[in-house]
Amino acid sequence: MPVPTLPPFPDNVPTHPLLVIDYGLLKSGDSEEKDRLWTAATELGFWYLKNHGADEEVNGMFDMGAETMALPTEEKMKFTQGDAGVSFGYKAAGASAVDAEGNPDTVEFLNVSKDDALSYPKPARRIYPHTVNNRMGSTITPFVRKSVDINDTILAIFNEKLGLPEGTLDSLHTGSGEYSGSETRVIKSRAAGLPADRMAIGAHTDFGSLSFLHNRLGGLQVLPPGVEEWQYVRPLPGHAICNVGDALSVMSGGILRSNIHRVVPPPGDQSKLDRWSLVFFFRPGNPVLLRALTDQSSIIADAVKNADESINFNPGETAEEWFVRRVRYQLLSNRKGPETWMASRGTEKGRV
Repeated sequence: MPVPTLPPFPDNVPTHPLLVIDYGLLKSGDSEEKDRLWTAATELGFWYLKNHGADEEVNGMFDMGAETMALPTEEKMKFTQGDAGVSFGYKAAGASAVDAEGNPDTVEFLNVSKDDALSYPKPARRIYPHTVNNRMGSTITPFVRKSVDINDTILAIFNEKLGLPEGTLDSLHTGSGEYSGSETRVIKSRAAGLPADRMAIGAHTDFGSLSFLHNRLGGLQVLPPGVEEWQYVRPLPGHAICNVGDALSVMSGGILRSNIHRVVPPPGDQSKLDRWSLVFFFRPGNPVLLRALTDQSSIIADAVKNADESINFNPGETAEEWFVRRVRYQLLSNRKGPETWMASRGTEKGRV
């Protein structure tokens, strides 16, 4: 399906500039580009990534998402996540909270586990609608493989910059040989009629290590350190938006920044359209204990000594426990009050 022609992102809204990182240069070992990536990951935790080579797979993933979201609601609900904290599957719009008051989100999405994409046709974690299975071999698995390769490349650079023994971060992720919470997500945000500041997805930090985001319309906003006003991130054709998540922030002793962000309706004429986005979330192996790797890097050990005391770098949870807790307590079906929302928080707790 051809990429649709969309209204341009308006020029009269506040945006936050991101560094543009060339994946081709990273793959070739260019030291200056590695330094630019390090600057982006440690100062804001967000950057654009160009020349990633996944555009064809991205377009196919959007087609799969459109086919899946067009299914009857009763069909989609056969593949729901449930309310126990399992992320893989379908989530209906309004099922999760966006804030401590319990206001509902406005997005529906489908998550496909990395483990299922790589084990297909044998199920690893769960089963999916026929629209997913029809495109697993041609679209989803290739997208997941490319996403993993990209994130592995970035992890190796961070591993080096953090002074960790070679392969340490890889061994905690794809090298662990364990199932993980890694997944790809296609998201549909409701179209027009919502106030400009009505959160589609509430302010949060990401659960895992790295996120690989593709969107065609605006709506993503970041809250840079020391800034009080939310700022849009302008979508750029052919550029992914990447960011650091909680797991890497904890492992690095806060050197890598897991920054707060949210999603609101697109600005300007874009607000008249449904907003589609695609993410690959890269997360550690389920049994990996989240902790600062102070015993393996003097750089990390020094960072923890000088870190903000509001961040707990030894939360006492595995990657799976961290992930399940956060998914479970965002769901309105599990809500008891504001304390439920706080139980769903990650490293942004105490900063919002």
